[in-house]
Amino acid sequence: MEKTSIKLFEQKQVRSTWNDASEKWYFSVVDVVGILTDSPNPNNYWKVLKSRLKKEGSELVTNCNQLKLQSRDGKFYKTDVADTEQLFRLIQSVPSPKAEPFKLWIAKVAKERIDEIEDPEIGIDRLMETYLKKGYSKEWINQRLKSIEVRKELTDEWDERGVKKGQEYAILTDEITKAWSGLSVKAYKKHKDLKKENLRDNMTNLELVLNMLAEVTTTEISKEKQPKTFQQNKVIANQGGTIAGNTRKEIEEKTGKKVVSPISAKKILDNKNKKLKE
Repeated sequence: MEKTSIKLFEQKQVRSTWNDASEKWYFSVVDVVGILTDSPNPNNYWKVLKSRLKKEGSELVTNCNQLKLQSRDGKFYKTDVADTEQLFRLIQSVPSPKAEPFKLWIAKVAKERIDEIEDPEIGIDRLMETYLKKGYSKEWINQRLKSIEVRKELTDEWDERGVKKGQEYAILTDEITKAWSGLSVKAYKKHKDLKKENLRDNMTNLELVLNMLAEVTTTEISKEKQPKTFQQNKVIANQGGTIAGNTRKEIEEKTGKKVVSPISAKKILDNKNKKLKE
């Protein structure tokens, strides 16, 4: 399933489409090239640039997708598109004054990432600062940072048990989430009307606590059982999630309210700001 939209860039339009399967935004390469270069013929500019990148052995051209996007005549044509990572790589290859600020920003982010690897505390401080700027409360931020620590302990345990990063991580995470919340990760995000946003960043305090309970319980069971196969890890993930799921059901029974909230962080912050203005 795809959803199309128009993004504004320097007051100019960039056609984009959201793909539910890959959970990524894809942007029209020609539109971005046209804006960055002010070329009277962006299609031709991209054709020449694509040829040069191909000769250089760039994977950008090889991995570039084609999706049907609406043109000015109202019809849909196959168009070269790039996801966010590919788009940044493309910007690096465009010799244009307009591309320079992006290149400087990419270099700055890369430096910050290296600094964080050398001193993880820098990353934690930067993360807290980012959450504060977004309007989160300090109480929520402390809870979120704790949830990151709990998640790291779980993934360390999975590494110890031979679970592969990527798809296997995702499958086990989905198993835990379904067991405690009653929803898959994808369904949970849809429930909160999220796309690329991080699900945990949009959980309430109670949702975060139950998610942490599910993950820390899974970690402890895994340490005791020491699973040897992926299937055994999956069973343990379900067990850890189920324990937190039972707690959720008890809370709902006592309060008469659903724990899994459709409210996203944006809505929470909007409501908070509205109350402050009142």
